[in-house]
Amino acid sequence: MDQNISPKLITEIIQDSAAEEAGIEPGDKIISINGVGVTDVFDYRYLISDEVINIEVEKISGEIWEIEIEKEQYEDPGFVFETSLMDKPNICRNKCVFCFMDQLAPCMRKTLHFKDDDYRLSFIEGNYVTLTNVGDEDLDRIALFKLSPINVSVHTTNPELRVKMMKNPQAGNIMNQIRKLVYEGITVNCQIVLCKGINDGEELEKTIEDLALFFPRLKSISIVPVGLTKYREDCTKLEGFDRISSLEVINQIRFFQERFLKQYNSRIVYIADEFYINAGVKIPAYSNYEDFPQIENGVGMIALFKNEFNNYFNRLKYHINRERKVSVVTGVAAKEFLQGLTNKLVSKEPNLDVHIYGIENNFFGHKITVAGLVTGSDIIDQLKGKILGEEILIPEVMLKHDEDIFLDDVTLLEVERELNVKVKKVCSNGKAFIDALLGIRH
Repeated sequence: MDQNISPKLITEIIQDSAAEEAGIEPGDKIISINGVGVTDVFDYRYLISDEVINIEVEKISGEIWEIEIEKEQYEDPGFVFETSLMDKPNICRNKCVFCFMDQLAPCMRKTLHFKDDDYRLSFIEGNYVTLTNVGDEDLDRIALFKLSPINVSVHTTNPELRVKMMKNPQAGNIMNQIRKLVYEGITVNCQIVLCKGINDGEELEKTIEDLALFFPRLKSISIVPVGLTKYREDCTKLEGFDRISSLEVINQIRFFQERFLKQYNSRIVYIADEFYINAGVKIPAYSNYEDFPQIENGVGMIALFKNEFNNYFNRLKYHINRERKVSVVTGVAAKEFLQGLTNKLVSKEPNLDVHIYGIENNFFGHKITVAGLVTGSDIIDQLKGKILGEEILIPEVMLKHDEDIFLDDVTLLEVERELNVKVKKVCSNGKAFIDALLGIRH
């Protein structure tokens, strides 16, 4: 076994599993399976696929057991490990000029400052990776385990410019890396963080042209505007997108979408909702986003939400028979959009009174307008003393995914206590929004 591969700690054994029957317990460690050390979850899945496997285990007592387990093919023996990855994530080696993580407040919790850049997490959790810490062996591994799709932060296909933007001499090989992935049958989604005067204009056109050559294995390209907080003292000077520059990007991408739709029967390239909001331009129709390949990147979220809202609204039979007053908290960017939807619902439900609060982001700076970066302290400061009704509705994206805590470590309970009102987190879809407004509990 490779001595560099550490044994994997077992934290739980599934009841009535083959592992439990074999006498393996929480706290034991797997040294190898079929004589091979386990690097991560993909090695593990590959090695347990046979009906009979031989596992070398280090017991809590320090004893080494060699156990033969019989099971169904591909069946998991019943182990639960510390993390889904079963390994430490690879860290980011870049110093990108636009990196949002470098613009966080120094006081924020340590976990928020950790920058991963791990192709395995791209497959598991949908993270975007740069591939600057990936060699040929890693690319072969992606192909072997069919880790598809992979989300790649490209930013530019100009090798010299990519090295400059990411401050990493390994950044210039991105086209060859994508070429190898798509050749091996891996689906790739690409992201471009757009920075004015750096990778926009003609550079953006070249990047889109280069990447579109890999369609259909390269499924989509998203264009998102650089995010700028007030914590940029030691960062590269960058300028955000205003109404005019956002409109220029919209028109530029619309040209490619129309061309690609005729040529490939797909638009391929999409831009984040933020550009349309900045420009004061109507969000494209639901059908324009095809199968929403990069919805988690803020591309098409409003169109999808609106479609879900309208579909549910049109068949809604429930009516509230009492007066109900609620408040909705969101970022500045989404306030007008949500106001339009709630007005539609209120016109049908005269007993419903809704107030939308677009929270100014004092914590990160007023250039940050999205709901997902609104903090608990800003909500408290801006809503204290206001008549808020029987409850406040907030989108769940404001909170840590596994804990009711905001980015500034203010808890949901603290907001409730400070504002003296119940706060309800709501899933980011149109149906859930209507149910929450009407007080429908499932």
